[in-house]
Parts: sequence; structure tokens; C-alpha cells
Amino acid sequence: MTEKLNSSYEVVVVGGGPAGLNGALMLARSRRSVVVIDAGAPRNAPADRVHGLLGRENTPPGELLARGREEVRSYGGQVVSGEVVDARPDGDGFVVTLADGRTTRARRLLVTTGLVDELPDITGLRERWGRDVLHCPYCHGWEVRDRAIGVLGTGPMSVHQVLMFRQLSPEVTFFRNGLEISSEDELRLRARDITVVNREVTGLDVADDHLTGVRLADGTSVALDALAVGTRMVARSGLLDRLGLRPEQHPMGEFYPSEPTGRTSVPGVWLAGNVTDLSAFVGGAASAGAFTGAQINADLIAEETERTVARYRAEELTPATD
Repeated sequence: MTEKLNSSYEVVVVGGGPAGLNGALMLARSRRSVVVIDAGAPRNAPADRVHGLLGRENTPPGELLARGREEVRSYGGQVVSGEVVDARPDGDGFVVTLADGRTTRARRLLVTTGLVDELPDITGLRERWGRDVLHCPYCHGWEVRDRAIGVLGTGPMSVHQVLMFRQLSPEVTFFRNGLEISSEDELRLRARDITVVNREVTGLDVADDHLTGVRLADGTSVALDALAVGTRMVARSGLLDRLGLRPEQHPMGEFYPSEPTGRTSVPGVWLAGNVTDLSAFVGGAASAGAFTGAQINADLIAEETERTVARYRAEELTPATD
């Protein structure tokens, strides 16, 4: 559903995932004019269910977002389909431009555009992503417990990922795929009875729309039920770069820094969710959005109060006339 975009709002939320919707919910309940502008490309779209979210365990991601949109609307907030391509400071706020040419104004921006997962260039990996090619033991691990799980070496967090999946199954294979690991890590893997394969993974074996294993550079295959891959997580950055923010590096990827409140170094711009916290689950992102929404409301109240006080003082100092 695409709603009409008004000419101005107190807060424009860029991104309609759990962080953005929960931030908008808090603002709408505080009687703020707020719109969520969502491009419709959620990170967890390939997943069947959301996990680890109390009270909403096993909810399909699309259903969770649909409920969130209706809740925001029920308090007077708007949710508009569209892609924000630019936001520039203008007076005491911002002019926000969408890809279709529409514009609106905002006193504050809450950016919750999330991140993208950069996968290794292995044939078939992207097509199985979110199904039996996984990344998070908390999001997907229960569903593959006690099965044959492979973990692909991709970076500095790979050994940690292997050990996490070992908690869920006794049959775990680590494919180093050229990744160098320390002697201490080699000892940890041996001690936990984790098989280590040094040959390069070149593709996946799939039958009846299910992963059955991985193919190695020497032509052999290793049977698997699931493959865990540590992606490089990169915050969606175009808008933030244009606003003057710069990303920081992390062992898992790249994020945009903010204060614990969500406030950034650019006045009026706030962040919540995976764009500033790469490791946030759905529940964590939603919680951060709610907290940051409350902080934005408090910031607006402080600004409005200062202006009111200034007017009040000016009136007190104005001489009365007959």
C-alpha cells in the first residue's frame, strides 16, 4: 500500500524493518507526525520464520512487518512505499527526496536502512541463502540441530561460528577454504571433534530443492544438510554518505557509528538497527528503534521548550502599552 506523502513531518523514518517501524510506533504514540518510507527490500526476506522474538516466535517475516505497519498507522503514523535517494539539510530540518521525484521535509531523520550480506562467490550459494545456507545459530540453528552441518571459512569470525554450531550438532565440518587459522584455533577444533577440510569449496550439491552437500576443487563432494556461511555485513550507506557520515570497520563488516541513544555526529540524524549494530537480531533492532524513537521525541521536546521559553522571556521584557 502506497500512501500519499505529506509536505512535511516532524520525523521521517528511512527504512521499514523492525527498527524503523518500532521507532515510528513510539513517535506516533507520542503524537508526533511521522512517516516511514520503505523500499521493500528486507534483509530477512529469504527466511521462512523469525526466531528469538518473544511472543512472535515462528512468525513469517512478511507477516511481522505487516502487523508493524498496521500498528504504526493505528496511531496516526504513515507508511509509504518508496526509496529515499537524498536528504539534505535545509533550515532547521531536511529536504528528503525519493527515487520517483517526490519530496518532503523533516525536522529529524531516523535512518534504519539495515545492511546487506556479501556472500562468497561460490556457485549456488545465493540461491540457497536463508534456506539451508545459513549464517546465525540463533536464527536457524534449532532447525538443523543434530544434522550434518558445514561451516565455510570466510573471515576472522569463522572459528567462533564453527564452535557455535558445534553446540547444536555433533556432526560439524569446517571448510577452511583458504582461511588461515592459529594453532590455538586448530587445537580448539580438534578438541571439539570438528572435522577440518583444507580443500577449496567450489559449488553446492542440490537435489529435490534441498542442499545435499558441497563440491570441492578436487571433484569430490562432502554430504551436508546445511551450510553456515559468515557473510561480510555492510550497512546500506548511500544516504548516510551524502549526509556526511562515514562508516567504520568491524571484524564482521562495516557499520555507521552512533551514540547509545542513536544520535549521530550530524545534527538531526539518528540511527537504529543493523545500520549501526551489525549483530542486532530482530528483537534487538526493534528494541533499538523504540529507544531511539523515544530519544528523538525527547530531543524535539527540549528544542520546543527552549523556543517557548525564549518567546516567554521576550514577552516579559516587552513594555506594556496603554
